Amino acid sequence: MTVLVTGGAGYIGAHTTRLLRERGRDVVVLDSLELGSARATLGAPLVVGDIADGDLVQATIAEHGVESIIHFAAYKAAGESMDQPERYFANNVGKTNAMLDAARQAGVDRVVFSSTCAVYGTPTRLPVDETHPLGPESPYAESKRMVEQMLGWYSTCHGMRSVSLRYFNAAGASSDAVIGEDWTITLNLVPLVMKAALGRIGHLTVFGTDYPTRDGTGVRDYVHVDDLADAHVRALDHLDAGGETTVVNLGTGVGSTVREVIDCAREVSGVDIPTVDAERRAGDPAEVYGDNRRAFELLGWRADRGLRSIMASAWQWHSTHPDGDRSA
Repeated sequence: MTVLVTGGAGYIGAHTTRLLRERGRDVVVLDSLELGSARATLGAPLVVGDIADGDLVQATIAEHGVESIIHFAAYKAAGESMDQPERYFANNVGKTNAMLDAARQAGVDRVVFSSTCAVYGTPTRLPVDETHPLGPESPYAESKRMVEQMLGWYSTCHGMRSVSLRYFNAAGASSDAVIGEDWTITLNLVPLVMKAALGRIGHLTVFGTDYPTRDGTGVRDYVHVDDLADAHVRALDHLDAGGETTVVNLGTGVGSTVREVIDCAREVSGVDIPTVDAERRAGDPAEVYGDNRRAFELLGWRADRGLRSIMASAWQWHSTHPDGDRSA
């Protein structure tokens, strides 16, 4: 019952790999290490290579007795994808198709896919549930929707069942600060707040202070990375038990404003983080948070950790790993 974790040396992939092993699963990681860290795998079997290398995928499956896949390997910067759409479609879609086809030929029939709430675009209603219309607003988001569609057809045509997990804003680090997010390769709010707290940037820019929200700043649904890891394992259990192909949101159902995130970071760090207000960024919705009822009904999952736990774990990680995962 070995699980192949593609992108398992990356942020969420590494946390999921660790949890799988803690729960007694045999795991093998396939990662190019372009954006991942070998150290983050914590000694799990690691194959360094490209998911589009069908021979390598099939050899890995055969050697390790792989029966299921959790697929994280992808580029994930929405802004970058607007400048380089071809790169995102080639990597996130083309290489995923090559990997899926190789895995199918090798007899693998269960896949958990790391998708995103970005497939919904700007919400027309809140909270966002799985029936919300899809409207990707970047090549990155479009690439994730395309893979979800591919998986639907692989299920229909080949019997390869899958769960696509549409998660909201992943954040935080492991509670023991062993693994966390590498801020050298991300533009997410929480690591940027930590950079400002640790003096690695002069200030944090707050984009938009006139939104129709409780304090004028944008609202997002932050989910602890350990909670996300738990959801991936539960999704795999769902497929192992014969569950059908589906999509599931992973959110807390609660939104936090940018200012609330900053204030929480000030509290856990003891640092008066400097900020500068700026105009809204084009395309940023005022408020996004998820409906998590389906995750609980289908997988028995709900987020156990709130914003303070997220920020405390992030501070513990970043303050002890100021140069990212590769420096540890």
